[in-house]
Amino acid sequence: MSTHPDFCGTIGNTPLIRLNKLSELTGCEILGKAEFLNPGGSVKDRAALGIVQDAESKGLLKPGGTIVEGTAGNTGIGLTLVGNAKGYKTIIIIPNTQAPEKMEMLRNMGAEVRPVPPAPYSNPGNYNHIAKRVAEESENAFWANQFDNTANSEIHATTTGPEIWKQTDGRVSAFVTAIGTGGTLAGISSYLKSQNDAIQAVCVDPYGAAMWSWFKHGHLDFDDGDSIAEGIGQGRVTENVARAKIDTAYRVHDRHMLAIIRHLLHNEGLFLGASSGINVGGAVKVALAGGPGQTIVTILCDTAQKYMSRLFDQDWLTENDLPPEDLSIEAMIDEMKSES
Repeated sequence: MSTHPDFCGTIGNTPLIRLNKLSELTGCEILGKAEFLNPGGSVKDRAALGIVQDAESKGLLKPGGTIVEGTAGNTGIGLTLVGNAKGYKTIIIIPNTQAPEKMEMLRNMGAEVRPVPPAPYSNPGNYNHIAKRVAEESENAFWANQFDNTANSEIHATTTGPEIWKQTDGRVSAFVTAIGTGGTLAGISSYLKSQNDAIQAVCVDPYGAAMWSWFKHGHLDFDDGDSIAEGIGQGRVTENVARAKIDTAYRVHDRHMLAIIRHLLHNEGLFLGASSGINVGGAVKVALAGGPGQTIVTILCDTAQKYMSRLFDQDWLTENDLPPEDLSIEAMIDEMKSES
C-alpha cells in the first residue's frame, strides 16, 4: 500500500502536459508543468512548504505559532493548508484589488484575512511591510517573506527542476515562466543549468511589470502598460530574482493571454488562470525565436476557478479595455511573429 504521511507529502511530482496545437503550429514540443494539480491548487504550494520547512529547521517557527504573509493569494492558500496540517495559525495580508474568490477561499480554509489598499513597495503601507509589522507585533509569529526568503527558490531547485529534467529525459532546451517572487524561475533554471548550461532560462512578463526591463536592459525603467494578471509582475529585484541567471526575456499582451487561456480551455481541456496564459505565451515566443525542434517547458500555475468573476465576465473585461473578441490561436501567433 502506498500512502502519503500527511497533506504536505502530496505536494509536487506534477505531470508534464503536451500542448498539442501550439506544439504543432510552432514545430516545437511545448510542455506545461501542471502545477495546478498541487493539493492547494497552485505552484505556490511548493514555496509554502519550502518556507515552512526551512523556518522549522532554523527554529523560527515554533509549535502553536502563527504564519504571517503578504500575498496576492496563492502563497497564502499554500501556507494556510500547510499550516493547518502542521498545527499553525495563519494571518494573510492581501491587496483588496485581488479576486474576491481568493479571499473567500482563504477565510474558508481558516486563515485570518486582512485586505489592505494596494501600495507600491516603497510605501510603508505596502502589504509586505504590513505583514512584517504584524509578525513582529504578534506573539510566536513568523513572517514568511516569500519575496526575499530564498527557501522559496531552493525548493524549486530540489524538487521542480529535477522533476522537469527527469520527465523530459534531459531533452529540455528552454524553461520559461513569469516572475511573481522570482522563486520558481530562479530555482528551476539554476537546477536545469547545472545539468546543461545550454538550456535557456527565459523570463516572460505581462505589460506593466519591470523584470523584462531588468533582464533585457539592466534597469527597471520600462514598466509601461498594464495587465489584469494577478500574482505576477514584479517591480523590484527581490532576493529570489537576484539569484536567477536569465538568458533573455519577453513580454506578452493581455489580449494574447486571453486568447491562449480560451484556446487551452476549448481545445486542450485546461481551465487555467491568467499567469498560465502569460507563461504559455512566453513559450510560444521562445518557439518562434528559436525555431522548430526545441523542447520548451513552462508552468501552468493555477486554474481559472479563482478568477471566474473576472476572466470570464465579459462586462468586467470590457471595463478593463479588453472587449471580447474571437482571436484565433493562428492569428495570435501571426501577431507575435510581427512583434519579434
